Amino acid sequence: MESLLYGLFNTMASSWPIWLGAAVFVLAAGFTGAPLLVWLAGAAIIMWGFAAPVWAWSALGIIALFFAVKPVRKYTVSNGVMKLMKALNFLPVISQTEQTAIDAGTVWVDGELFSGKPDFKRILNETYPELTAKEQAFLDNQVEKLCEITNDWEVFQNRDLSPETWEYLLKERFFGLIIPEEYGGLGFSALANSAIVAKLTSRCGPLSTTVMVPNSLGPAELLIHYGTDEQKNYYLPRLAAGDEIPCFALTEPNAGSDAGSIQSDGVVFKDKDGSIKIRFNWEKRYITLAAISTVLGLAFKLRDPDNLLGKGTDPGITCALIPTNTPGVVLGKRHDPLGVPFYNCPTNGKDVVVPADVIIGGVEGAGKGWKMLMECLAAGRGISLPASSAGGTKALLRVTGAYAAVRKQFGLPIGKFEGIEEPLARMAGYAYILEAARVYTCGALQQGAKPAVVTAIAKYSFTETFRKVVNDSMDVLGGAAISKGPKNMVAHGYMSVPISITVEGANILTRTLMIFGQGAIRCHPYALKEIQALSNNDLNAFDDAFWSHIGHVVRNMFRSVLLSVSRGRLASSPVSGPAAKYYKKMAWTSATFAFIADVAMGSMGGALKIREKLTGRFADILMWMYLGTSVLRRFEAEGRKKEDEAFLHYSMQLCFSNIQEAFEGIFKHLEVPGLNWLFRGPVSLWSRMNTIGTAPGDKLAHIVAKSVQIPGEQRDRLTPGTYIAKQDSEPAAQLEKAFMLSVQAEDVARKIKDAVKKGILPRKKPFELIKIALDKSVISQAEFNLVMRAETERAEAIRVDDFTLDEYLKTAEVAWPTLDRSAKNSVKPEIKKVTETEGTPVLS
Repeated sequence: MESLLYGLFNTMASSWPIWLGAAVFVLAAGFTGAPLLVWLAGAAIIMWGFAAPVWAWSALGIIALFFAVKPVRKYTVSNGVMKLMKALNFLPVISQTEQTAIDAGTVWVDGELFSGKPDFKRILNETYPELTAKEQAFLDNQVEKLCEITNDWEVFQNRDLSPETWEYLLKERFFGLIIPEEYGGLGFSALANSAIVAKLTSRCGPLSTTVMVPNSLGPAELLIHYGTDEQKNYYLPRLAAGDEIPCFALTEPNAGSDAGSIQSDGVVFKDKDGSIKIRFNWEKRYITLAAISTVLGLAFKLRDPDNLLGKGTDPGITCALIPTNTPGVVLGKRHDPLGVPFYNCPTNGKDVVVPADVIIGGVEGAGKGWKMLMECLAAGRGISLPASSAGGTKALLRVTGAYAAVRKQFGLPIGKFEGIEEPLARMAGYAYILEAARVYTCGALQQGAKPAVVTAIAKYSFTETFRKVVNDSMDVLGGAAISKGPKNMVAHGYMSVPISITVEGANILTRTLMIFGQGAIRCHPYALKEIQALSNNDLNAFDDAFWSHIGHVVRNMFRSVLLSVSRGRLASSPVSGPAAKYYKKMAWTSATFAFIADVAMGSMGGALKIREKLTGRFADILMWMYLGTSVLRRFEAEGRKKEDEAFLHYSMQLCFSNIQEAFEGIFKHLEVPGLNWLFRGPVSLWSRMNTIGTAPGDKLAHIVAKSVQIPGEQRDRLTPGTYIAKQDSEPAAQLEKAFMLSVQAEDVARKIKDAVKKGILPRKKPFELIKIALDKSVISQAEFNLVMRAETERAEAIRVDDFTLDEYLKTAEVAWPTLDRSAKNSVKPEIKKVTETEGTPVLS
């Protein structure tokens, strides 16, 4: 036995160069994703070096025959695998509506992130757009003017925009932002549309919603892409001029997130005069602008019992435009979405009869409504709600940073306390991330891409982030944020957050089903091809997709392990400088994500679709990869500014810490038959020891938080496109003024503190020493005047609203009358109307 071991040791010792070469070859071939022929050639060389026996060469020959010779592989191995997958129903079944949704979108940089080996040169070459001179002028003039004439508090009190605001909206064609100039619209880009919504949101939420809706999914967009020439020529000029007010009715009591289950119907029939018409019946809810609309876009199921349109008896979901003055159309009621006063309404239709040419796209559009909706949403989700969330985030950051510098406790601005720095830094990091992703996403849309997964990421991540930002702002402003009134610049945003969370696909659905559910099929390089090959019983296509998929998994497994061990150092970066390490970490993240996603799909098959807690964590990783990629693109596009490095580091560390958290959840709950112990034990432990990212540190947070409490270019560049009130009567303008003066007065306070340390002044709070400091010539008269002005403005800026009892009752829609407390047997009083909220604006 000893001699046998001794001989084995000698053999290994003498052949160590071959062992080393074999190891290097395996790692290199796996890391680079070498094709099978390279693996076979490498194996042959290694076997020759070891003088392998005949049986080993025979085994290699069999492997080469059955896996490298395509005809043999296809009709033996691939055919067997295909039959087994069918028998086990291994891959998910895709319904027709799901297939339409998948086909509607395109794959953009999300495909790179899902690949496990992203092409960062391509990612950096994707456009990071800027507004045209015409678009910037509109933002600086018409949008600025619209913000000036709109008072957010009055909008909420009067439960509507003012007549002046409505008139200006129509006059300046705000409802025609996306309508081409040839039809009288403004013909603005996706970036301009987004920038306008963002700026309006920073002034008044209901105002931005009123502008947003006609320029997103609705009659105008559907007509632009799918309308007949006759429909375009009639409706688009009228919509652009405001002669028609549009709405689009999709949601129903039993068709919310599952919009494909709509029950509204339209039945085709031939009228007495021989003309083909449609009889509609519908019950819709949550329809913005419905109560004041003149043309109603309707999603419905079209039935044609006599096949009069030649599209079959059940063409399916279709879109139509119905004038709201048509008999049977019921409008006029409103919902009250958390007290936010924009027109959100139910609408019903009972036996509404109109000509068949109301179908968008004419007869050819019959049954294509779902495709139209999915294609438009694939782009539109990336504009409106992300813009409003980004605009709200930037506005709240300005308010919160200024307030933290103005508000004092214990003799210091509260922004100097680390407990306040923490949420301020978080808000600033989120603002940098959202603005990066907003512009980057719009760049894709302007190039004609319709990246459904990316826009779903944008809708979900932006609205969820804004919810966090609002909560942070509420925490910093404290009582000033919970006392409603004209001076409160946070409460209305806080009230409106759940609305954006809910619309255009509820966020729970978006995260658990759309981002990864569709992404795993649409963005994966081979999954959709495999599903289609199985459905079509196409052995040749399956053979190509399946074995390419196997090679993809092997490559990503090696990349994941080696990049993890090297902490990303083996990956390359397309840039040098402070951002380089983050490209390497992103490559590491992408490889691990792609490999583990394939492990999950391979072990669970179609059942993964209903494991929504798990798919939600995969969605989180894909989401934060995209947001991080947007940050990297922004940093490059803006010239790698030295002063932005802290925001780069904070944002990327925030992204990677969230990715780490999601990975830990996946490893803890991933179920792989026979390997649960591996992922929940060694892999999970290694992941926690060798983290992809941790939360930003305190020193970095201090730098970021401090920057938003200093007036100047840095703060302005962090919050571009935000409405900044100029009128002295405006609470926001008062806060900005107090902010400027308070920061200037800090230099005076430091002089006084130094004098106290030197014993020139007694130990008291700086403001209590201001007169003594002047008398002892520690400070000048000008400095004394500056401090007094700053204190006056500060007192006004931090003042909260209060009301007399009569004034307070007038702020409510309904109120209880005063109780006669002397009555011994009083009963519950009746509710008394205090203000009327009905009525519509003059639109003519």
